[in-house]
Amino acid sequence: MIPYGRQDISQADIDAVVSVLQSDFLTQGPMVPEFEQRVAQHVGARHALALNSATSALHVACLALGLGPGDRLWTTPVTFVASANCALYCGAQVDFVDIDPRTYNLCPQALARKLELAEQAGTLPKVVVPVHLCGQPCDMQAIHALAVRYGFKVIEDASHAIGGQYQGEFIGNGKYSDITVFSFHPVKIITTAEGGMAVTNDDALAQKMALLRSHGITRDPQQMTHEADGPWYYQQIDLGFNYRMTELQAALGVSQMQRLDQFIARRHELAARYNELLAALPLTLPWQHPDSYSGLHLYVIRLQLDKIDKTHRQVFESLREQGIGVNLHYIPVHTQPYYTAMGFARGDFPEAEAYYRDAISIPMFQTMSESQQDVVVAALTKALQA
Repeated sequence: MIPYGRQDISQADIDAVVSVLQSDFLTQGPMVPEFEQRVAQHVGARHALALNSATSALHVACLALGLGPGDRLWTTPVTFVASANCALYCGAQVDFVDIDPRTYNLCPQALARKLELAEQAGTLPKVVVPVHLCGQPCDMQAIHALAVRYGFKVIEDASHAIGGQYQGEFIGNGKYSDITVFSFHPVKIITTAEGGMAVTNDDALAQKMALLRSHGITRDPQQMTHEADGPWYYQQIDLGFNYRMTELQAALGVSQMQRLDQFIARRHELAARYNELLAALPLTLPWQHPDSYSGLHLYVIRLQLDKIDKTHRQVFESLREQGIGVNLHYIPVHTQPYYTAMGFARGDFPEAEAYYRDAISIPMFQTMSESQQDVVVAALTKALQA
């Protein structure tokens, strides 16, 4: 089976992890700060906070921005559920903004229309979470302009997008957002096995997120309510969580960061080759905005169902039967049972639902060979045939 995505673990990666196993620290040692520094420097952010997942990063980001009961968070329906669930963890309400039919990202025009109505109704969001689907950045300049006008905060969900660029600058630099979140799950561009990171240029937000990821406990005398009882002393000053990243994960991340640019470049080579090989098939291929240099976590095709005699499911199942590990990113969140129980329904976000009816993620990973790519193309050609 050729998977839709997979990690690339080198001997150097293995050696880095083994080195930690042989060291004094398996957690709360020097590797996590080093990994944070590497990511912050690469993307151009002042602060980086490593966590045990991007979901945890989204949660503490929302809390740091003060999201709570009575507040609203808006995001795209075409995302993993964590982009919406992070609001519910905070006791806030969730709503969605439909996608742009070309980029599949949150549509700034739809956002503007929804904000205008929400302002009249007194239901403006406190936080908006644009998701850089497949690694392609959203129109962050337009979203930021709306944030300034309507007063909401912005968390970029860049789980797919580390190493990508927007308007010639790395995603995560914070120019158009308050916090950016990355994911290091094994199928992502670089991996720490499981893990995530929140980056920000705001000192107070960084301090708050650091506190929340480790039980709300501090050893900083300046944050304590009184002078320390002794060198052993710490205080819990907030209700936090155990969201820390281990030293083993961070060591893997430090090692992987050395090849990030190489990974992205290879993904672009594969995408360009797909574009050429698939051009004659009844498919809509990924469109890249000229402002974007995508991380290319995913390569999503859309079936032109009016030009073929097979259903979406038939094509998908044919590919799986031929050993191609295709997937679908994502089932629109508002159609999940947990969300329909809140009142969301099919038909609420038509562009997202149209995408779901014909989208397929085909294999894309940096170690993919041209021969594997040829197998994917041949299988897809066969699956589309009547």
